[in-house]
Amino acid sequence: MKNYFLLEIGVEELPSRFVESTLAQIKENLQKSLTENRVEFGDIETYATPRRLTFVINKISDNQADLEEEVKGPSKKIAVDADGNFTKPALGFMKSKGLAEGDVYFKQAGKEEYLFGTLKEEGKATAEVLKEIVPEAIKGVTFPKAMRWGGKNMKFARPIRWMVALLNDETLPIDLEGIIASNVTKGHRFLGAKEIEVNSIEEYFEALKNNYVVLDQNIRKETIKTQSEEVAKSLGGVVEIEDDLLEEITYLVEYPTAFYGEFDKDYVKLPKEVVTTPMKDHQRYFPVSKDGKLLPYFIAVRNGGDNRLDLVKAGNEKVLEARLADALFFYKEDIKKPLESFVENLKTVVFQAKLGTVYDKTLRIEKLVEDIVDTLDEKEILNDAMRAAKLCKADLVTNMVFEFTELQGVMGREYAKVCGENDAVAEAIFEHYLPRFAGDILPETKAGIALSIADKLDSIAGFFAIGIKPSGSQDPYALRRQALGILSILLDKKLDINLEKLVGDALDNYDNLEFNKAEVVAQIMDFFTERVKNLFKDLGIRYDVIDAVLSSNLNSISDIHTRAVELNNWLQKEELVEMLTAFNRVSTLAEKAESDKVDEALLKEDPEIKLNAGFKEIKSQVEGFLANKEYNKALDAFASIKPLVDNLFDNVMIMDKDEAIKANRLGLLKQIYDTMLTICDLSKIVYK
Repeated sequence: MKNYFLLEIGVEELPSRFVESTLAQIKENLQKSLTENRVEFGDIETYATPRRLTFVINKISDNQADLEEEVKGPSKKIAVDADGNFTKPALGFMKSKGLAEGDVYFKQAGKEEYLFGTLKEEGKATAEVLKEIVPEAIKGVTFPKAMRWGGKNMKFARPIRWMVALLNDETLPIDLEGIIASNVTKGHRFLGAKEIEVNSIEEYFEALKNNYVVLDQNIRKETIKTQSEEVAKSLGGVVEIEDDLLEEITYLVEYPTAFYGEFDKDYVKLPKEVVTTPMKDHQRYFPVSKDGKLLPYFIAVRNGGDNRLDLVKAGNEKVLEARLADALFFYKEDIKKPLESFVENLKTVVFQAKLGTVYDKTLRIEKLVEDIVDTLDEKEILNDAMRAAKLCKADLVTNMVFEFTELQGVMGREYAKVCGENDAVAEAIFEHYLPRFAGDILPETKAGIALSIADKLDSIAGFFAIGIKPSGSQDPYALRRQALGILSILLDKKLDINLEKLVGDALDNYDNLEFNKAEVVAQIMDFFTERVKNLFKDLGIRYDVIDAVLSSNLNSISDIHTRAVELNNWLQKEELVEMLTAFNRVSTLAEKAESDKVDEALLKEDPEIKLNAGFKEIKSQVEGFLANKEYNKALDAFASIKPLVDNLFDNVMIMDKDEAIKANRLGLLKQIYDTMLTICDLSKIVYK
């Protein structure tokens, strides 16, 4: 295999969460630099293990493409003096470009002649280009946390210990701050050779395979999955594999071997999450279940073969046993008293210095839940929602959640059931944290929906009231995520809710703070509007369509989304450009109107009389369609007025000398424009 470049970056074990991002960044840096340096190449393959990042650039050219570029200098009148000699500006241009007087010429460009020259540069060997760009591609990676080592200036997530660089079977000694690339790689840390010489890409892949390194992360991932399924099957169950955990384990091992461990059957009697949380989040094990119920087994993945697997199994069992023993102890201690008894302890937990304690927050949530239930006209859930609001944060001060913070909400639900709360209350306690991350499940119960919105809206209102708002990439209190959570719920559940009123209600609960309510409400609504734009963009809606439908308020996110989808489809019409041109003229002139009043006695011209009569009929149709949420039909009905609008513009002077007649015509156009806004603002649509 010829015309390739192989790069391996050997590192101390990388944190698994950094691997995918690092691969992507270096690949992008290489692609960009090769293109900018006129080096042709095919695809770039990427591979990674905890100890190495590997890149294979296929079909790479032997040399840079030759450069021939025409450059423009000063105009002729500036470039030469009265005697025909080159001036200082001209000579400076030539010097900066490395051109001699014989290399330049004058050429017409627009209305004047300018000094031009042609730069010619013979392409360098690709090897020389790679020596320059590879170190920069590596140094250009950014990490949430990076480190320096060995007196080097560069930063990386973990120290780089070696590099392999082969260009068409030849070693390329790239220098990365004293780390010189060679043809020597390393095998598995414990099972493979410490140094392995490779002289071709074929030897490289073969050597790693023979030294217990499964280089391809996709093969490792599939191996872990298949092995785990087989082990679970041998135990009479199925393995529960979450994608995030599977990917994490994939980047923790170079040579995976799945095995099972056992734990005491008594732990299975605990709530499932109590057992699986320390198993997955702390130990990186896969649970095993049968018919949805946990079995007393776990599956772990070893970074190595099956040698002395019994000792590895025993060690992992011992570690998990300690975790589960703690969990059992905490659980038994917590259920000795009812969940409500923990509420008082929330007074000792600060939510935010200016916003009070978590106990204060629960009081605000209770008030806001009542407002939301009233807004949704769901009075039958009020008692359950209020009870859940009172208890929703109580589990934060339990022993279990103090030790395993991932279980907040989960334990609240479990403890609520244990102490006799009804299912609606218990489920709402769990659901009020939903959604916890992008793609997470949404609350399903009515009480859970109300409580989730109240909790998130209280946080947003409070932080905005004290001037803490997300800026740039900074959002320490996850207000963007909470706003998107509210919007996702409103959209998914098709809830018609006056968001601006609820924002005001939430701010009213902060009567201990001083702020301009009108200003803060406006800021929060702008914040939600931006989140709506992002949400709709992710759903594949054009940015101009989003702007058009957001001309209405945010009282119903679901309704706005429906309008956007209908408008997206409606914009496929062939006569679109003509329609939008006409309505943009209406919009422009309507903005000049001081009133929408129309005195029919002042309608003198036939086109304006016909437009007024036609508009009345069409407006009635539009209102009927909007009442039934038939937005496509409303758009069609409104668009049918175009011929009458065109007739007016073609035959009538809108800006008449008579101020009363001019105001009357502008008032008619404003009525048309205002009716358009009840559907969307077509003037926001971008067209060619």
